[in-house]
Amino acid sequence: MNVLLIGSGAREHAIAWKLRQSPLLDELWSMPGNPGTAELGTNIPAGDNEAVVAACREYGIGLVVVGSEEPLAAGIVDRLAVEGIAAFGPTQAAAEIESSKVFSKELMARHGIPTAPFAVFDDAAAAADYVKSQPGPFVVKADGLAKGKGVIVTDTEAEALAALESVMVTREFGAAGVRALVEQRIFGPEASAQAFTDGSTVAHMPFSCDHKPVFEGNRGPNTGGMGAYSSPGWLPDEVQEAVRTGMTEAAVRAMREEGRSYQGVLYPGIMQTESGPNVIEFNCRFGDPEAQVLLPRLQSDLLEIMVAVTEKRLDHVDVRWSDDACVAVVLASGGYPGEYETGLQISGLGDVDPDVRVFQAGTRRDDGGGLVTAGGRVLTVSASGATIGQAREKAYANVERVAFEGAYYRRDIGTAAATSDA
Repeated sequence: MNVLLIGSGAREHAIAWKLRQSPLLDELWSMPGNPGTAELGTNIPAGDNEAVVAACREYGIGLVVVGSEEPLAAGIVDRLAVEGIAAFGPTQAAAEIESSKVFSKELMARHGIPTAPFAVFDDAAAAADYVKSQPGPFVVKADGLAKGKGVIVTDTEAEALAALESVMVTREFGAAGVRALVEQRIFGPEASAQAFTDGSTVAHMPFSCDHKPVFEGNRGPNTGGMGAYSSPGWLPDEVQEAVRTGMTEAAVRAMREEGRSYQGVLYPGIMQTESGPNVIEFNCRFGDPEAQVLLPRLQSDLLEIMVAVTEKRLDHVDVRWSDDACVAVVLASGGYPGEYETGLQISGLGDVDPDVRVFQAGTRRDDGGGLVTAGGRVLTVSASGATIGQAREKAYANVERVAFEGAYYRRDIGTAAATSDA
């Protein structure tokens, strides 16, 4: 089978790496891909929905795998369906569970899925009045897609008002801030509960944990993710089961009941509060960097799973996972998530241990064929081990072998989990 993978991040590199292991795969194209995916197949230029359709016709594509949320929100799966081309990912209507935080929260409210209290605003003054009249603290969220950065966690009323100004008035996140959510802030450790689903059957993945703030100790602005680990030993089995049934499976059922049958990867980001787990948000695709710790643990054929999802026969596939832990550390450009330089030479990839995976994201080849930086999150170094502590030690030992000017990474990815795992 010929496969077209849409996306260019480390998540897509990880998906390509796993797809390449499938005996079902003939040729792999990535649109637009990155230098990492180019080593596993052929990269082609990025394009809109019509360019994707044209590429499918030209290359005899049997399955399109959509890695990132933007094409899903733009209706690529719907467009391909018109042409009779199979695609792994939700329709535009189903992808709204991520592309609109308002839709997602209201869906949860309608179907009794635990989440923090919230209010919705399309007027900045009304939102400010609400913040002034209610006890905080608050989390302010842009309604639309903002590359994982449209969420501002605040401690004080002044910070919440400033966040509303940023989201709704100065439009730091563009059109995503036309509407905003003001949520009551809840507290506790976070985890992700990703799953494959064909709209009826749900095949749960191991739990994973992302580290979004840019600085150690979970300080500073949110990023797309600075690292991840799997699995969180601190999350009790009974809580994991409650999340699977009362959140992930409940959402799949809710979407089906509302005429938005969901196929692809779905996951709630959850927070374990004193009163139990709450959904922070739903996402409509693999997480990044969570994919970089989950896919190394997948023992089954990823392509077989994806085809089964598109054919609504996931119940016929045995989805198996390794018991090994996995830790991934992101190397970012200095200054990220703010301004940063690009075009900086990357060295040391040849010194990485053969059983450690380096997934590329913000990279490109320069005129001489050398690998240089081309984005904020540049590389993800992913390592496995019998425990979080062992995987973490291996990951950091290899991170130190990779270098580019101004490279930054958090040194505390998985620290708490490694301590509790010991």
